[in-house]
Formats: sequence, C-alpha cells, structure tokens
Amino acid sequence: MKKIVGRILFSVLLLVGLLVGFHLLESSTLPEVKIEEIEPTMYRSVALPQKLSFMDEAVPLHYIDVRESLDRELLVNSYFHSQTLRFLKLAPRFMDIIVPILKADTVPVDFAYLALAESGFDQRALSPAGAAGFWQFLKGTAADYGLEVSSEVDERYHLEKATHAACRYLKDSYKKYGSWTLVAASYNAGRGFMDRQLERQKETSYYDLLMGEETSRYVFRILALKLIMETPEEYGFKVKEQEKYPLWNVKTITVKGPVKDFAAFAQEHGTNYKILKMLNPWLRENYLTNAKGKTYVIKVPAEGFRTNVNN
Repeated sequence: MKKIVGRILFSVLLLVGLLVGFHLLESSTLPEVKIEEIEPTMYRSVALPQKLSFMDEAVPLHYIDVRESLDRELLVNSYFHSQTLRFLKLAPRFMDIIVPILKADTVPVDFAYLALAESGFDQRALSPAGAAGFWQFLKGTAADYGLEVSSEVDERYHLEKATHAACRYLKDSYKKYGSWTLVAASYNAGRGFMDRQLERQKETSYYDLLMGEETSRYVFRILALKLIMETPEEYGFKVKEQEKYPLWNVKTITVKGPVKDFAAFAQEHGTNYKILKMLNPWLRENYLTNAKGKTYVIKVPAEGFRTNVNN
C-alpha cells in the first residue's frame, strides 16, 4: 500500500515539475503581453457623403429620415463582407456589358446598380414570384418588351437582350413619372401601386412617400451599392485588379435551325455542355426545335477561355 501511495505521489510531483518547467521556458522565449495592450476589434459606423446624386437627381441628405435610411443600407452592405466582396469581383464581368447598353439607350448608368440590387449578379436569379434574370422580369412584362419566354428559350436570362428591354421599360416609366428616382422605386413596387400612392399621399417625390418596407429601402440599397462599388476603399474594401473576375473570352455561333443535342453541339465547338449553359443561361433545354426558323446567336468559348485570368 505504501508503495502505491509513493508511486502516485511521485507521479503528481513529476507532472507539477513538468508544468512549471514548461511555463518558465515559455515565459523566457515569448514576450509578455499585458491584457490592456490587446486591442479589441472595433466596428465603426460608415461615413455618409456630404452630397449625393442618383440618376442625376439630388438626394436630399439634409432630411434626417433620408440620411438614416441611407446609413442603414450602407451599414448592411458594408458589413456583409463576403457578398460585397463578391460583387466587387464580379463587377467587370457584367458591368462592362450593362453600362455600355445603358449609355447607348440613353438611360442613366446608375441603373446598373438596380440590376445588381435585383439579382446580385446571379444570371440564374429567380424570385418566388417568378421574376427572372438580372432585371427580374415577370413573364408577361418580358413578353410586352419583346423578350421570348418559352420552355426552350427564356431571354430574361439573356443579359444583352434583357438589358435592352429594361431600358425600354425604364424610359416608358420616365415618360410617366418624370423622375428617375420614382422610376427606380416603381420598378420594385409596380407602376399601379406607385400611381395609387402618389395620388393617395399627394406627393411627387419618392423621398416624401410612405412606402412598404421593401420599397422604402429599395432606392437606398441601390444608393449604398453605388457608393461602395464606386469607392470601395472608403468602406473598408480592397480588391486588387488581378483579383477581379475578367470578362469571358467568347465567340459567337449563329443558329437558324434546330439543334438536336446541345451537349453534342458544345463538343463540336470545342467546349462542354456545362460551359455552354453557363455562357447561354437563356437556353432552357438541351435541344432547340426552332420551329419558326428564328436566328439565335450562341456564345461559345474563344481561345484561352479557361485560362484568361488576371496576372
């Protein structure tokens, strides 16, 4: 019994000695850090601009409710780091297509940020209500503005065609409201709802209207995205040019008849079905009957497509 107790006592003393020795070794090799010297992570508010315009219309930042609404959306998007960083990386790939179309169709380029707010740069975006693509067109509105929507082809997912259609829609709304800010708000709320609220509240400015939660935040979210995307470092984001996603290097194939199998079509043009659908999300089936003999322009990878990265 005495031998057992002695062994236990020896083991305990040995363990204590090892721990004390390790602590002395550690304290002799590492600098001592005092608790008060550890700087805690600080989350800071965002700076609001002194002046701001949207679609060439002044934003009344001297209104307290307007300032607080903008502040809210800047906080949300400034601290949603992963999403906002992805937006900044994706911007060249899609903004470089959208902005020239807006300019050519004489629509303010700030509407590119409306497309971003609508879809998050997800070319496959589909809302619970059935709105689809970068511009989130409903099926009926898409047809009204010249987009084909069928089981085989859905041009709401065709970035170039949908952007041209959006320009026509936005310009029609501007003829109605005479304010690009109201145009943006009506894009979210719908023209009918906007008409009723303007009449009911006897106002002419978006910033003076009482709207539902989504529409009351909508324009301010677009404004916040505009500020962050145009001056990212002011809001704590730094993305090097070589880290941004480049435009896809593509060429086009004109199709005037049916396509029996797009997987075979892809291989014939040096690619695969996955890449073909990524470049042409408006093709909704793996075939195209094209009974009316329409002309379609299909994107396929050009030389160096998969290795076209920023250095």
